[in-house]
Amino acid sequence: MSELHQRIRDFWNADAEVYDRAPSHAASDPVEAAAWRAGLETALPPPPAAVLDVGAGTGAMSLLAAELGHRVTALDLAPGMLDRAREKAAERSLDVAFVVGPAESPPAGPFDAVMERHVLWTTADPVAVLRAWRAVTRRPGGRLVLFEGLWGRTDLVQRTRDVAAEALRKLYAIPYDHHARYDPEVLAQLPFSRLPSAQPLIGAVYQAGWRAVRIRRLRDVEWARRIAAKPLLGALEQVPQYALTADA
Repeated sequence: MSELHQRIRDFWNADAEVYDRAPSHAASDPVEAAAWRAGLETALPPPPAAVLDVGAGTGAMSLLAAELGHRVTALDLAPGMLDRAREKAAERSLDVAFVVGPAESPPAGPFDAVMERHVLWTTADPVAVLRAWRAVTRRPGGRLVLFEGLWGRTDLVQRTRDVAAEALRKLYAIPYDHHARYDPEVLAQLPFSRLPSAQPLIGAVYQAGWRAVRIRRLRDVEWARRIAAKPLLGALEQVPQYALTADA
């Protein structure tokens, strides 16, 4: 394992202890969970499909997809994250397969769909990762499903919103969403870590050999997060969320 992989794995293993305290991470808010089910139902092939969830973390998307009747394999670099996902699957009596490994080395498949949520930004070579996913996707008929958001804006308006949101989080005594901040040295090696637009991601998907890219904003997920948040905080922290799908 490379030093970069080791550092990323160590971060997320430590984060497994606190990751689910953020409702948006765990999809623990019933309204947001319902919004995600609707998004999965639209983006994935009809069940029962063989679905690989890459960077599954503590299992939020894997479990929702399994509830919809899909045969889900959850892949994650951090065993600590998958340990928590296993516990939640057992609590809900859901049958999910769990595999520890990096995003660029998926199980052989073939899968009807490969999906991820907010994972590609943690990879050093997104195009190579997307190629690896296409290699284990059924052709014809296989599908790529990326659930992403735009966190890369740095204009004055966004910086002002960030400062105000941080002040409100302190006022409401809301802890940071993770156990620590990401190491800047690691972030410097991750080309998709702060994208202000979906355009580079779309380019990478095509470069990796996928076809017919579609994009749809997940307004219901944004709405669910906004109404669940403390007054004003939801509006300040709202980030555009979108589903990007493509064909193998």
